[in-house]
Amino acid sequence: MSKVVLYMSMSVDGFIAGPDDGPGRGLGVGGERLHDWLGAGGIDPGSYRPAGDGPSASVFDEMMATGAVITGRRTFDLAGGWSGDHHGGVPIFVLTHAAPAEPAPGSARYVTDGIDSCVAQAKAAAGERDILLHGAATAQACLRAGLLDELELQLVPVLLGQGRRLFEDLPPDHVELELVRALDGPAVQHLHYRVRSEG
Repeated sequence: MSKVVLYMSMSVDGFIAGPDDGPGRGLGVGGERLHDWLGAGGIDPGSYRPAGDGPSASVFDEMMATGAVITGRRTFDLAGGWSGDHHGGVPIFVLTHAAPAEPAPGSARYVTDGIDSCVAQAKAAAGERDILLHGAATAQACLRAGLLDELELQLVPVLLGQGRRLFEDLPPDHVELELVRALDGPAVQHLHYRVRSEG
């Protein structure tokens, strides 16, 4: 059964982007540091895949094996919509309050009827493969709705001090996570958590 998995690079103090993130500067001032663990492609130039067969390359390959992508509208827009193809032509479901007049590019489609519908559509499209989740607000919406299954956090050894935090606006509810894997890559720690269901 497919799972919804958040993949996110994060500083030790919880930031996923530096300050002043916006069009033309999606990771904010200094936020590019959070993606230093990604490579120039190694044997596949331009793919961002870390070179070699180490832990970072394995995590990247796992991420690229997902069968659908869920993202928030802000993340989608800041990423230029990935030109309509995040990876391998898998469908991209963009959670938004209102779809723009022009259609989404490539394999992307806008979802305006809430997070439950967005996840249901992505699961139907992904089949048995997992779903890659992008975006802080969308991750929080999934968590609140009980639809986020796992988190794959790339913990980068830096303190950004300011910017956009991953879990800034969560309600004060207690959410238990279970660490199921920890891998040390060059200058990054890959931490994989399962969200524990209540009861």
